Amino acid sequence: MTIEIIVGLPHLSKGPLLDRARAMQVPALVSANAFSRWRRRDGWREWCGWRTGTLANAYGLASIDLDSAGFVLAVKERGIPWSIDDYIRLAGSYPFRRFASLDLCCEAEIAHDRDEVLDRIARTIRLNRACHVRAVDAGIADAFMPVLQGRRPADYLRSWDGIGHLVRSGQVVGVGSLCRRHVGGPEGLVAVIDRLDRALPRDVRLHGFGVKGTAVSLLAGFGDRVASIDSQAYGIAARREAHAAGRPKTGHMVAAHMRRWTERQMARAGKSVPSQIMFDLETPEPRALDPWSCALAEACEEIRAMIADGEIAYDQITSGWIEQWAADTMAG
Repeated sequence: MTIEIIVGLPHLSKGPLLDRARAMQVPALVSANAFSRWRRRDGWREWCGWRTGTLANAYGLASIDLDSAGFVLAVKERGIPWSIDDYIRLAGSYPFRRFASLDLCCEAEIAHDRDEVLDRIARTIRLNRACHVRAVDAGIADAFMPVLQGRRPADYLRSWDGIGHLVRSGQVVGVGSLCRRHVGGPEGLVAVIDRLDRALPRDVRLHGFGVKGTAVSLLAGFGDRVASIDSQAYGIAARREAHAAGRPKTGHMVAAHMRRWTERQMARAGKSVPSQIMFDLETPEPRALDPWSCALAEACEEIRAMIADGEIAYDQITSGWIEQWAADTMAG
């Protein structure tokens, strides 16, 4: 079974790009942000609901999936501007084949240190659980796609431990924070997929968000484990061509790049994987910590577990509370 190549679409407006995707009959993915309405109020940009009229243009596509727009929101809006209920209403407004859980990405541009990565994993676990509950209530749980987050391969197993019970047999699970990631190395894309492949039940399949085209042939070596990948990289290539030519980027230009990109990825998905993949899967030995650092780490772990379980909210946490918790732990 070959990896399904999904074309990321920036919008569903009528034009050459949508026409080409419909003619090619390729599966498509669109971001929730493509349907957002915004307004300026008192000098601030404010989210004010969904604009779903263009969803009617999706008819005729091979299929369409919904992405929660995690990275874009983290960069531009510093967080998720809509509620879980708002997002589920969007997911239920069209028969999407799959819709991804809300999640918090862990790229280095967003999560600047180890603690922030772990915090975002805990909050992503909580978002998965909450989205799943709302999806069940809305009658769209069959289309729900849980999402794993992390930086290191072991982080994704941590994420799986928190949401694995939500995953049914044969379901596709999203793997986030891959689009800016190196292919090789101990935290590379291949290392992440390899660790998940060895740990997850055999009937669970993976979707890679924003996977580099050069990695597709490597991922094909994992057999049926990787169900699909998506990317909108063709848009970058079109922008570069327009800049080099000194002319505006047109819809026809972008559509042509999309066709060529899709054909290349489909060809790569059918290639065999080299017999040797050079990357290090070993985890470095942790350095020794002093008693206070150990107590702080233990306090943070317990608090993250409470966030993931919904017992406390992330915005209730203060550094003083964490330090007091650690002091109480040391006092025994």
